[in-house]
Amino acid sequence: MPYVIIALSFGISGGIVGRYKGSSFLLWFLISALLPFLGLLAALLYRFEGSEPRRMCPRCGRAVMLHDSICTHCGEELYFPGGEPRALQGG
Repeated sequence: MPYVIIALSFGISGGIVGRYKGSSFLLWFLISALLPFLGLLAALLYRFEGSEPRRMCPRCGRAVMLHDSICTHCGEELYFPGGEPRALQGG
């Protein structure tokens, strides 16, 4: 019983940290609940999703990751313009 309480506590904590960093709550909840100390540590050390460069989709206007070749919202195929691509910082 004490292990279940510890696992749930670490799972909720890891899920909150993961969601704060822009990732899935459920994914980090499961990782942190199955591996209580290591899962929470991994969630704390995981990078922020919002810190990756982004660009605008010309069709729907949604900000997508710079390396995406297809818009995840509307399915538009994305190409880099000639030269160096301009990136939007943040999310």
